[in-house]
Amino acid sequence: MHDSNHYRTLQINNNATAAEIKKAYRRLVKMFHPDTNQDTANHEEIIKINAAYEVLSDVEQRVKYDEQIGNWDTSHPAVGNRENPRQTKKPGGKEADEKVEEWLKLVYQPINRWLCSIVSSLEQQLEDLAADPFDEQLIDEFQEYLDTCRDKLKKAQTAFRSLPNPPSLATSAAHLYYALNQVSDGLEELAYFPASYDDRYLHTGKEMFRIAKQLLDFSPGSNTREK
Repeated sequence: MHDSNHYRTLQINNNATAAEIKKAYRRLVKMFHPDTNQDTANHEEIIKINAAYEVLSDVEQRVKYDEQIGNWDTSHPAVGNRENPRQTKKPGGKEADEKVEEWLKLVYQPINRWLCSIVSSLEQQLEDLAADPFDEQLIDEFQEYLDTCRDKLKKAQTAFRSLPNPPSLATSAAHLYYALNQVSDGLEELAYFPASYDDRYLHTGKEMFRIAKQLLDFSPGSNTREK
């Protein structure tokens, strides 16, 4: 049993998005920091908040932390609808293998394909845009690219919710879940560029896509993607 839980420290749900984590962190720091609110200042609480944010704001650390505390098996959407093992007999042998194959075929493989398509196409889009970031035609083409990516992301999100993952593939499901979040947040960042021409949004979006690709590359399911 863990004495401290980073999610409880930040007062967020276990499946909170990156944006929700950042928002909670800022709110709590403002509440407990002595420079902003002396009435509720708490040095020990600030230390706990910073420690929690350091882990949960880093995707790789968060994946490891969730596995460590068993968070993924109980709270995330991919497994949230799983039947209670105390009430049902766990599938074994051939049935378990069939469920693994079904999830890989209907969920993991198409999502991996859609996300890889989104992530791998960004570099060329940025190269095209770099020719003249203020060119209206290039901006329009970039907007079309974002729209196409959103369509693929929506399909991926729908597929992710369509079928609970087998227990043996919980880690693969976790990697997909966080990769989906990274791509979603990355697209939001990229979408700010046409309105502001601030290339920091491009750099942030690119970094989020890099993390998503890393999650996909190191997902355990990637070794069983195709047979």
